[in-house]
Amino acid sequence: MKPQNIAAVMRGKGQLQIEEWPMPPIGEYDVGIQVKYVGLCGSDMHMFEFGSSGTYIVKPPFILGHEISGVVYAVGNKVKKYKVGDRVTAEPGIPCGNCEFCMKGNYNMCPDIHFKSAPPYDGMMQKYIVHPEKYVFKLPDTVDMKKGSLTEPAAVGIHANELGDVGLNNTVTILGAGCIGLITMMIAKARGARRIFVVDTLKNRLEMAKQLGADETINAIETDPVQCILEKTNSEGTDVVFETAGNKITAYQTSQLVRRTGKIVLVGNIHGDVAYNFRNLAVKEASLIAMWRYHNNFPEAIEALSHNWVDDKIITAVYPFEEAQNAFEQSINHKDAVVKTMLKIT
Repeated sequence: MKPQNIAAVMRGKGQLQIEEWPMPPIGEYDVGIQVKYVGLCGSDMHMFEFGSSGTYIVKPPFILGHEISGVVYAVGNKVKKYKVGDRVTAEPGIPCGNCEFCMKGNYNMCPDIHFKSAPPYDGMMQKYIVHPEKYVFKLPDTVDMKKGSLTEPAAVGIHANELGDVGLNNTVTILGAGCIGLITMMIAKARGARRIFVVDTLKNRLEMAKQLGADETINAIETDPVQCILEKTNSEGTDVVFETAGNKITAYQTSQLVRRTGKIVLVGNIHGDVAYNFRNLAVKEASLIAMWRYHNNFPEAIEALSHNWVDDKIITAVYPFEEAQNAFEQSINHKDAVVKTMLKIT
């Protein structure tokens, strides 16, 4: 009996339907993956709610999702690394491989990258997908299927820490305690950061940050985070500041919080223009670094998951695939109760 594909298909703003979907053809260098878990990313939720994310405009029907784990169900006749039954994850961006950025290894900058779930390229929120062997990665026995679906956001946190050059004895501020903020925090801890401040407005996320290793948490509704962190660091600020909330207010605060010669890494997707005090950077000779996704970080991300440097406690809700509509609605409308939501496909 041939497998039947199903997908969570976006039919309009705020509208998802579980539908039968064509089985993807498998090329000679492709790996067929039966998806077991798929995570809801912030960009997925933004596209679901508003029909767009930045310059990406959804034209229904469209499939979201780019954080997956699954099992190989078929392989192309020239695939060498994988066999049916292997447990895997997939890096969602497929670069051209030939442009100057790809040739230098910075393939996340490829102008012709086909990134699953970034319009016009359908995502992975479906039971069966096909992906090039080169961008498929085996999961070790120490990483179960649910945890394996965190590989993609873990890669984001690792790339952020690379750009921030976090190391032993560094002090760090994380602005935003969502999934990416918490993963960035955990990776900073694993890299030897001495003192980590985490700022958010939601108590549940700050409590999670504390459980996962934050040295100090600050509720920005109750306390001015800039004043608080400066008081606790002798008016110096921290060596590295990560903006992970994608918020104009927290973006503005970064120049006030960074220490002299420190680094600011803009991780979150900040839409629109932001007022910014560049003089603060100049007098501190601090660096402002923007990042876009990641490159060459999936093996490290899997290693981080395997050693529990990234803890799957951040997965706070798992819904059956058939309840995708409800999963999105609950995740958007109840951020005070949810950090990371997954869909389980059976």
